[in-house]
Amino acid sequence: MTAGIQAVHVLIMGRVQGVGYRAWVAREANAAGLSGWVRNLSSGDLEAVFSGPPGEVADMLERCWRGPSWARVADVKLVSDAQPIDGAFEVRADA
Repeated sequence: MTAGIQAVHVLIMGRVQGVGYRAWVAREANAAGLSGWVRNLSSGDLEAVFSGPPGEVADMLERCWRGPSWARVADVKLVSDAQPIDGAFEVRADA
């Protein structure tokens, strides 16, 4: 982990596809100054990496429980720490 930067790899489970969740995550992460990415998985879940100051990463993980109004989040699971990422947060192609 780079000094002052935390990066986490997470799975977001529930009704999170087809409800604008990826776009919502990208807006929230960019507004928080985070780097990383989000994408749909064939399982119906989402996968994301958030990279930035530890407090902002923690806040983003809390916001992920809420999501956009049509989403119903069942779990936000920390998979592992990740390598820090630079640049804007992006929506990636489905896995």
